[in-house]
Amino acid sequence: MKAFFLNEEEQLPLVLESESDNDSSVEALSQWIFSERDWMEQQLLKYAAVLLRGFAVHSAGDFERICMLIDAQLLNYAGGDSPRESVTGKVYTSTEYPAHLEIPLHNELSYRRVYPHKLFFFCEQPPQQGGETSIADCRKLMLSIDSDIIKRVEEKQVAYIQNLHDGWGFGKSWQQTFETDDRDTVEQHCRNTGIEFRWTDKGLWTRSVCPGVIDHPVTGESVWFNQADLWHVSSRGAAYAQKMLKVLGEDALPSNATYGDGTPIKTEELDQVRRAYRATEVVNPWQRGDLLILDNVLAAHGRKSFQGPRRVLVAMA
Repeated sequence: MKAFFLNEEEQLPLVLESESDNDSSVEALSQWIFSERDWMEQQLLKYAAVLLRGFAVHSAGDFERICMLIDAQLLNYAGGDSPRESVTGKVYTSTEYPAHLEIPLHNELSYRRVYPHKLFFFCEQPPQQGGETSIADCRKLMLSIDSDIIKRVEEKQVAYIQNLHDGWGFGKSWQQTFETDDRDTVEQHCRNTGIEFRWTDKGLWTRSVCPGVIDHPVTGESVWFNQADLWHVSSRGAAYAQKMLKVLGEDALPSNATYGDGTPIKTEELDQVRRAYRATEVVNPWQRGDLLILDNVLAAHGRKSFQGPRRVLVAMA
């Protein structure tokens, strides 16, 4: 295996390629991971992202096999906010968001108290143009965010509020969100994961208060870890926010974010966070068969707009 960076200045991600075409099979990659898994874990902690390139990973089944060799505890997506479909086992499509729109950088499920520590992405079909999975090192991100904002988020935490409809309305239904149509299962999931909830005449209301800055469980490094900028009504700009508030009112928004004590988060604060994300973003084109591994605490990810068919699969562990 040879290791290098696509961009020496950014050093994100670390790329691993086979030194020989004869060793590019899924079997060869599986054997290498089995013997060198601890070394690869160390690289992931150091660089936050590792890209396996040039291997004969062709299908969702191949992808799932490699993921389970790295971490056997793959997770489902129950409670997640993004629209996606199950492909096989614990493998999903990446967020199914309109191709012309960009998905901002974020850490997966950072709006829940239970979240994955690893993310795996597999490029089954790269688009004709764009569609990169952008990434950012959250340690660098912390250095770009105003210290006063960090202090407030540390002290107050972030509250994520949802109004999930019962089959028709803005955003996702509670059935899509929790991958079930059984209310008892939803209630148990909410209790187990610290989500406040109540049933309404239109569906389900939820509220979850989570830390906005956390320490990495292995390295102890402090990182920005929340989606306040994505959940906040200002996420799609002032015109959209004004329209949604006028049509629905603050209490009926599909999603919104406040500080954990219920006080509003100022749009100007979140705009500063959005600028920090853009300043630390790294963008590299996909190649067919690429398998990207992220430490979900150390690395944020997003998606660029694209043209042409695109299929990128995801698993969480």
